Amino acid sequence: MPRINPIDPETAQGKSRALLDGVTKSLGFAPNLMRTLAVSPAARDAYLVFGKALSGARLSAKVRERIAIALSAANGCDYCASAHTAIGRSLGLDGEELSRALDGQSQEAEAQAALVFALAIAAKRGWVDDAEIAAARTAGLDDGAIAEIVATVAHTTFSNYFNHVAGTEIDFPRVTTGCAQAA
Repeated sequence: MPRINPIDPETAQGKSRALLDGVTKSLGFAPNLMRTLAVSPAARDAYLVFGKALSGARLSAKVRERIAIALSAANGCDYCASAHTAIGRSLGLDGEELSRALDGQSQEAEAQAALVFALAIAAKRGWVDDAEIAAARTAGLDDGAIAEIVATVAHTTFSNYFNHVAGTEIDFPRVTTGCAQAA
């Protein structure tokens, strides 16, 4: 049950109405995350501007979606795991690769290196050591890719934590992370 009430797209006003109308036109519906973020123009804009900036990243959308899936699983966010799995599928990732992403794994070398590094960032709250940075570089990730992985971790963590607080109802095909909710 939601703890922050989502905005009804039919009664939304101003920028929130425009956002929800645009999302509905693009996706065919306004996802509950967008409807719930719409309660705060500042939070909504922070999420959207950050996401839009990442859409121009050198890391491919498929790699970024795998990171989002892995982090959502690590953070126990079934909403984001569900949403990013649906997005990953729409990008052409198959069911096996999406399942691997939930476990922080990939058969593609660049994606695997990005996942290992992203999960280390999350687990260590950013305090990765020199060996982890060296391993990322050895795996082919340059400084730009490392910066984009940090940004993807931050963006995903924001939405994971927002959904935990808000109790956002899942409106994508459900994916369960298997993580127990924190007490």
